[in-house]
Amino acid sequence: MYITDVELVDFRNYEQANLEFAPGVNVLTGQNGQGKTNIVEAVAYLATMTSHRVSLDAPLVRRGAERAVVRARVVAGLNDRRVLTLELEINPGAANRAQLNRAPQRRARDLLGALRVVAFTPDDLGLVQGDPAQRRDAVDDVVVTRWPRLAGVKADYDKVIRQRNALLKTAAARGRLDTEAAATLDVWDAQLASFGSEIVLARAATITDLAPHLMASYQAIAPANDAAMAVYAPRQETLRGYLRGDDSPTSVDIAALLRESLAERRADEVRRGISLVGPHRDEIELSIGELPAKGYASHGEAWSLALAWRLAAFNLLRAEGIEPVLLLDDVFAELDTTRRARLADEVVAAEQTIITAAVREDVPPSLSGHNFLVQAGSVKEV
Repeated sequence: MYITDVELVDFRNYEQANLEFAPGVNVLTGQNGQGKTNIVEAVAYLATMTSHRVSLDAPLVRRGAERAVVRARVVAGLNDRRVLTLELEINPGAANRAQLNRAPQRRARDLLGALRVVAFTPDDLGLVQGDPAQRRDAVDDVVVTRWPRLAGVKADYDKVIRQRNALLKTAAARGRLDTEAAATLDVWDAQLASFGSEIVLARAATITDLAPHLMASYQAIAPANDAAMAVYAPRQETLRGYLRGDDSPTSVDIAALLRESLAERRADEVRRGISLVGPHRDEIELSIGELPAKGYASHGEAWSLALAWRLAAFNLLRAEGIEPVLLLDDVFAELDTTRRARLADEVVAAEQTIITAAVREDVPPSLSGHNFLVQAGSVKEV
């Protein structure tokens, strides 16, 4: 899979920009603050409907504009010349609108799966050193790339959590849960268990499939012999034990375990006014050798592990017949010479890689290709 054309209209600092990318390596260079990362962010947003930099859409729209538009032409592969034209109109405070081959889509997320990416960014260090939400987001990125339908399940789950938390907060303020509120909470519990079981099952399967790739990628990047491991660790002990047992997990059984935990924790949830059960509280445990990575890994080890995670996702998708576009946003500047060379060796096989760097010399010579200069919201090929 690769992108041939990208057009930005009122996206970030771009009033309008047109880029023609090629298969292989594409390098965007320019001083900091000129708009290199904005291009990568636009491509990633079109693929995932999320930004790795902000949680709201308003910052994506150029100051003074009402909306932003991102368009791209995507070729299925080097040996598959089918072309899709994707368009996303970003409307802060309202629903975003999407078109696929100029045909309007019912929802923006209907574009998911048309373009698939794996993005490396300086924020990836948070995968190791940050809070559990960053690791959950990382595995959910892979889940949705593998199974785009799960984006809708996750959106429904998040809505349930918001509604449920609002109800619990009201009950906590009153100091009790009345009969009507309890009946409503029962409805939210059933939906939490239903949607949550799908998320848990998808995460568990993805971590299982990702683990051997993570080990191999870490060994390829890090100048050490320690093994890197990832384990999915739901907060509920019964659920954790079930997932690690010999039986093949089913969504029905997982939903039943979630409902049991919800019943057990209801009094605590009412007292504290927040949802305490569900995949929104789970952890992904990362370790290097025998020690947990968080709190023990050195800066270099943490960077190697974060990069290995993204490479593992890339290699897992390739093993499943998906050739994602690789996005490397100012990553090489954070690495020493050894890790730069090893990362370059790992990503050179991608059908398309888009790299940003402040100076071209930060990018290893093996990653030569098309070069672009970004200056003050304008882009030209050099």
